[in-house]
Amino acid sequence: MLAIRISANGGPEALTPTDIPTPSPGPGEILIRHGACGLNYIDIYQRSGLYPMPLPATLGLEGAGVVIAVGEGVDRFKIGDRAAYCSTLGGYAEFNVVKADRAVRVPKTISDDVAAAVMLKGLTAEFLARRIWPLVAGDTVLVHAAAGGVGLILCQWLNHLGIRVIGAVGSAEKMSLALDHGCAEAINYREEDVAARVRSLTGGAGVPVVYDSVGAATFDASLASLRRRGLLISFGNASGPVPAIAPLRLSQGGSLFLTRPTLFDYIPDTQSLDDAADALFSVITEGAVKVLIAQRFALADAAKSHIALSARETVGATILIP
Repeated sequence: MLAIRISANGGPEALTPTDIPTPSPGPGEILIRHGACGLNYIDIYQRSGLYPMPLPATLGLEGAGVVIAVGEGVDRFKIGDRAAYCSTLGGYAEFNVVKADRAVRVPKTISDDVAAAVMLKGLTAEFLARRIWPLVAGDTVLVHAAAGGVGLILCQWLNHLGIRVIGAVGSAEKMSLALDHGCAEAINYREEDVAARVRSLTGGAGVPVVYDSVGAATFDASLASLRRRGLLISFGNASGPVPAIAPLRLSQGGSLFLTRPTLFDYIPDTQSLDDAADALFSVITEGAVKVLIAQRFALADAAKSHIALSARETVGATILIP
């Protein structure tokens, strides 16, 4: 099968199309033939070495397709079932072996393309919107990278829950996209002071929660946008990792809270994974969340997809097609 491998950390050129044997499922595992594979910023972090992992390796944590073989003891899936996952390396390939209890069934209402585009990003949006902080209808929040893969899903989901969303983006085109996908207001961070604009939009109070997947470039503005006892949720490093912060700075900002969550702590077992996936697929099926797949690349062109994502040239979700 075709797989995109890396043997050493580096830039997009480290991604090497390679012909390797198709794996077979062991006990408790299933073999999925991918209809589509997801692309995420964590792939770039792993490729670059920011998130270390054993090498050589096949990149990719997300995919969707058809179960074509099941290992001993598997009763959760049968051959011919549609399945998706977001927690197993090897997604940049035509096939992947996944533990049956870490994959979910894909309903008929969801295509392989959509499932591959939303498993990691959509499940991240699910815990951010529903479980990390007790928001109530009428609250106002700030979402950075509002036109990105997680951002578009998160903004729509928050809007669906009655939350007023301010989206920060980097162009007029992305402002329009954010406003069409759940944002009540949009800020172009290249032209405006984000924190000052947030204060203006909230009567000087600031927001109770900021969702920040950008990292170093937006961290100061995020803290400055929070109201007293507000929460900064830092869940990505698109512009580089956030530097060390003295706890006293949180006190000086108004007894602020800071968290650095990861999806896998919110879906640690099969039941929590199923519950989160059911919630995700439901809001998509209902039409409350519309999934924008704005870029498609051939699997063999994975390096091109990394270049586009790193340059912030993408909007919405990007998928790789085997």
